[in-house]
Amino acid sequence: MMKKSLSTNEKLLYKRVARILWKDWDPIGVYNENDEWDDEYDGYVPSVLNLLIEGRDAHKISSHLTTIASVSMGLSTTTGNEHDKKIANLLIQTKVELLGE
Repeated sequence: MMKKSLSTNEKLLYKRVARILWKDWDPIGVYNENDEWDDEYDGYVPSVLNLLIEGRDAHKISSHLTTIASVSMGLSTTTGNEHDKKIANLLIQTKVELLGE
């Protein structure tokens, strides 16, 4: 369970995760660089952030993204797909930059 208040860097990570899900992950293709912020995926940020803060590996985070896309969005996607693995690694890299290992 996530603690009540986030540190300054955790809040920054929250914003970065939201942006990565919107701009880079974007399983339903809503991202348009000319558009203002879209909150399409914001509901998934807390669970992804929690996995990152817990130090989960790319496999776990990638599987979580795939589950969101298949179960919550009804998309046909497979666990371990390259796109979700790439995004999981990007998320972990962002977490390490902001919070350390």
